[in-house]
Amino acid sequence: MKPNPALKKFLAPYDEEIQQLAMELRNFVTDLVPEANELIWDNYNAVALAYSKSEKLKDAFCHIAVYAKYVNFGFNRGTELSKTKLKLSGKGKLIRHISVKDFQEFPQDAIKDMIWEAVGISERLNTDLIGKEVKPKSLVMSISEKKIRPNK
Repeated sequence: MKPNPALKKFLAPYDEEIQQLAMELRNFVTDLVPEANELIWDNYNAVALAYSKSEKLKDAFCHIAVYAKYVNFGFNRGTELSKTKLKLSGKGKLIRHISVKDFQEFPQDAIKDMIWEAVGISERLNTDLIGKEVKPKSLVMSISEKKIRPNK
């Protein structure tokens, strides 16, 4: 699936390395789970991408949050993952993530297993998602008027 054209605009204030890292992580997810929709938020403090087999955040299995110096790769129900070979960060009730600064150091094999488990958790919570055949979309969900962005 091609990214929504607005995504490039949302990422433009970030350094090229961060833009490239965000897109590499995006492509990693969309190649692994090609039937997933991409939900995009141009938020106050980050550009956020969530991946879901529906058009709803509640069904998302993983997400990417773009910041000035790094990109977080997270799991929306990360506390429920059992196949975690990685130490995930986060203090909330459900969400856990790792910070990524270089795609070459991104633990792809471990993350793949975790993504498939996260997809399974999402499908167990909403059985309508199982085997659902959809053409995936890259959708802008919201754009915050006020934003904190890096000064290039």
